Amino acid sequence: MQTLAHFGDGGPGPWILLILLIWPLVIGGGITLLRRTVRRGHRGPGRFAVDENSPIAVLGHRFASGEIDEDEYWRRLSVLDERFGRTGKGGAA
Repeated sequence: MQTLAHFGDGGPGPWILLILLIWPLVIGGGITLLRRTVRRGHRGPGRFAVDENSPIAVLGHRFASGEIDEDEYWRRLSVLDERFGRTGKGGAA
């Protein structure tokens, strides 16, 4: 193992070439993660981007402002989920 780590007269040996493989992977992974994070920020949380004027968003704003209580919020949300759904017009994901 010592001969592989210190090649010939004490230099780094052939293992130094692994840096040329590892750093592009680290940098490429960081760029990919950054792109996904920025792109997701434009669409809203997760896969379900909600329009600010949608009935579900309006209901959420009414609950947050205190116009309706929690029981009424969940009751109305279940009706809206059946009608409009969070997965789109086609039904189940």
